[in-house]
Amino acid sequence: MLIELPEEQAIAVGSLGLVHFSRGYYAYVGSALGGFKSRLNRHLRKDKIPKWHIDYLLQKATIRSIIICETEERVECSIAQALHRQFEAIPRFGSSDCRCPSHLFFDTRKKPITEGSLAAVKSLSLEVRSFDAKTYRDVEA
Repeated sequence: MLIELPEEQAIAVGSLGLVHFSRGYYAYVGSALGGFKSRLNRHLRKDKIPKWHIDYLLQKATIRSIIICETEERVECSIAQALHRQFEAIPRFGSSDCRCPSHLFFDTRKKPITEGSLAAVKSLSLEVRSFDAKTYRDVEA
């Protein structure tokens, strides 16, 4: 998911505690092993009890676009590693169940984080679908 945070702020993020977030754009890498449609629809809702790190950020930020790649294999860590080579990582965010330093990455500009995210997925030879978050709910799974 590509996310915009309109202003700098500190956000309490579950087990991570208070995390400082700069104003700008974030790329979050996650898996949806139970099905991406229901997982993404949950992330798009504002009325939910926070469960994952990303839920806390999404209380203050807006999902701008969604990049999906369906695969039989777990590739979220490979994508996160590719993004880590390009962007600043938010330490330990979204990676409590793996050894990655993070699954959330930051840039002040929308275009670099969008293009970098698409390139990271494509570098793994994965088929990619990209959607604007406003129209995502109209897309068939």
